[in-house]
Amino acid sequence: MSVVTNTTTIGAIELPSRRNTELLLLGFAVLIPMFAYANVGLAINGSLPPGMVLYGLGLGALAGIAHLVVRRYAKYADPLLLPLATLLNGLGLVLIWRLDQSERLQNLAKRAFGGFSPSAPRQMMYTAVAIALFAAVLLVLKDHRVLQRFTYISMAGALVLLILPVIPGLGADVFGAKIWISVGGFSIQPGEFAKIVIAIFFAGYLMVKRDALALASRRFMGLYLPRGRDLGPILMIWAMSLLVLVFENDLGTSLLFFGMFVIMLYVATERTSWIVIGLLMSVGGAVVVGTFASHVQARVNAWLDPFACYTTSGACEQVGQSIMSFGSGGVLGAGWGQGNSDLIGFAANSDFIFSTVGEELGLAGVMAFLLLYGLIIERGVRTALAARDPFGKLFAIGLSGAFALQIFVVAGGVMGLIPLTGMTMPFLASGGSSVLANWILIAILIRISDTARRPAPAPAPSPDSEMTQVVRPS
Repeated sequence: MSVVTNTTTIGAIELPSRRNTELLLLGFAVLIPMFAYANVGLAINGSLPPGMVLYGLGLGALAGIAHLVVRRYAKYADPLLLPLATLLNGLGLVLIWRLDQSERLQNLAKRAFGGFSPSAPRQMMYTAVAIALFAAVLLVLKDHRVLQRFTYISMAGALVLLILPVIPGLGADVFGAKIWISVGGFSIQPGEFAKIVIAIFFAGYLMVKRDALALASRRFMGLYLPRGRDLGPILMIWAMSLLVLVFENDLGTSLLFFGMFVIMLYVATERTSWIVIGLLMSVGGAVVVGTFASHVQARVNAWLDPFACYTTSGACEQVGQSIMSFGSGGVLGAGWGQGNSDLIGFAANSDFIFSTVGEELGLAGVMAFLLLYGLIIERGVRTALAARDPFGKLFAIGLSGAFALQIFVVAGGVMGLIPLTGMTMPFLASGGSSVLANWILIAILIRISDTARRPAPAPAPSPDSEMTQVVRPS
């Protein structure tokens, strides 16, 4: 006698979460900045810096907290995004601390402000707050698709953030650019957060309107031109970017704002004509504004020939010093703590901190940093490709495109490839707004990648499932 039982063979396939890989990479992301910190101390003072252990423990603790949050709330997220951001942030802290040790910058601050306040401890505090925001985003944002509900609210929010710096009594004019607001003794750069908020609007809007924008009415010189009424959105965004450039004298934010929209528009419609139209409109707008805005015109003149106005223009002096920093670095650089990029002045640890990399680490160091940034962009694009919903695809590509554009305009500006924009290098430069906004950006990409990589749930058993017979002796 035998007993026949029915069992199903359908079950969930457990994919590897790669969290242990992330933890191993985080170990390297903490050890490499500690090694760099030791190198700076040995080069400047001939001994290990006294705060090296405390710095390593602090950075390690922050990285560990971020890892635990990802392990718990985004189990299947991309394993490279967090280590790459941690490594760049840690090396940025080392570069800022290295510039804090410059006697030239200390004396300059004492003459200008009556005292010197080091930037590295403040940047470490901003990093801790940024990690807290990173964790909060992953805790609160369970599904990125929820943000699609706030498409038009996000547009209004982005406009408010862009308008705040030009409000009298609230905005602050720093070296000719009105991109800051001062609240309670703290300075905030709203444009850093606006790039994330406006990406929500672009993703939600293009997801609904992409079919209409992809339609072509006529072919001209090999390009499919869109219908006249479909040019309205891009004209509106173009006009808004020009207004930012005119009223805030902020070339970087306007390029980032308009460029991100064109990238997302191309991805949504697959029409090359949008890229060409966007480039023509951005160049035309920059030429018109550059003709009338003295601040933008000064930066263009500094780009064309910085040594022609070296002694009469601060922009020319900064660009000239930056170019000489890259030139003196050579292939391998002068070594940690042995450069003279502090000659650039106060901008050495913000706009021009990449010049310190070029002088002290040389071409090899510059390429290494650009490779790290490129990996973040590549993982963001991979996340967009893996996303299962159109909103997530457009949102991830928008954030990755904005990050890539910011790297390009900052690195190109300090190297003399394009006019200086005044934006800060993500994770490296001193500034709370930049580090806060970019950690939020990384958190959103991690959330989208977790949703994209998470395995589908196993189907419920049913009588129609594949059956197997197990025969047991009675």
